[in-house]
Amino acid sequence: MSAGVGVDLENLWIRFGDFVAVQDANVNIKGGDFFSFLGPSGCGKTTILRAVSGFLEPSEGNVLIGGNNMKGIGPNKRPTALIFQNLALFPLMKVWENITFSMEIKGASAAERRKRADELLDMIALPEQGDKLPSELSGGQKQRVAIARALCAEPDVLLLDEPLSALDLKLRQHMRTELREIQKRVGITFIYITHDQGEALTMSDSVAVMKAGVIDQIADGKTIYNDPATPFAASFVGENNVFRGTVSAVNGDMAMIATNRSGNLLSRIATAQQGKLNVGDNAMLFIRPEALSIADAGAEGDHFVTGNVLNEEFEGNVYNIFMEGDGGKQIKVSIPNLGQSRRSSVGSKLTLEYDAQNAVAMPFGDLATE
Repeated sequence: MSAGVGVDLENLWIRFGDFVAVQDANVNIKGGDFFSFLGPSGCGKTTILRAVSGFLEPSEGNVLIGGNNMKGIGPNKRPTALIFQNLALFPLMKVWENITFSMEIKGASAAERRKRADELLDMIALPEQGDKLPSELSGGQKQRVAIARALCAEPDVLLLDEPLSALDLKLRQHMRTELREIQKRVGITFIYITHDQGEALTMSDSVAVMKAGVIDQIADGKTIYNDPATPFAASFVGENNVFRGTVSAVNGDMAMIATNRSGNLLSRIATAQQGKLNVGDNAMLFIRPEALSIADAGAEGDHFVTGNVLNEEFEGNVYNIFMEGDGGKQIKVSIPNLGQSRRSSVGSKLTLEYDAQNAVAMPFGDLATE
């Protein structure tokens, strides 16, 4: 199985009549990487996957696989394999027959096919399961068989379209780890489509965050979480408290935001937006719930926020505190549960503290709705 084949999208546009599904996408996926397209439903991520697989011809621009332009090359001639959401296993074929279906089409003998199936079953941690029918397998096992079947075709690039969405939460989390392990073992390029940020962050070498056909940011998961490029990326990936206001001062990569309820708050300017924030501009400041901590009552300054506590939720590992925030929005604070009981603060006023390096400021923009 060949490893390390990269995929490049160059100025990719995909239109359906007047509707623009993908707008000027430029992406370089390194060979052997686990790359995810992350975004809400209808943002164009599956459309991109179909263009890579050859089921859809771009309106403009190019798809290159291993440096070769795929223009005019159909799906059956491309070095890709696609795993659909519904898996599409053949119900009346045994597991080993499902896995080696691509070999059967090419005329391989039953003995060759069985040998290859057993190798792949070992790889996906399902040894001795080859003689079962798909109906005898659990959801997670079917998932692995679909991966083995795709790998049997020896693709250079494996394309996965939300393959875990039908699984329950615990199995989904388990399969994330499994998928990443399988990808590391086979060493080929995985391109993964998901609207689940947990999947994208835990598995991927790089993530492209998409909004309405446009790629907002491409980076590794930690960068996207800690240093989002746009208000959409900041609000779509993980939870974030947003404070709206105007820029009252800029000093290097730091900005003071005069917020509409919490006074002057100091923040780091997002790396992608440095040089783009000026005094008087409308701005948004984002602080993650876990970046806030409870401070001494009455503490004041450019890194303190006060508010009345509206509600509290105990989630096991954290206490989530909800306070009144700017413009009718709530401020959420996540306090780790360190094993001691905590007195409720509902109805009282709390002062919160944060490190300005853990806040991110950027020009006013659209927030995610999902």
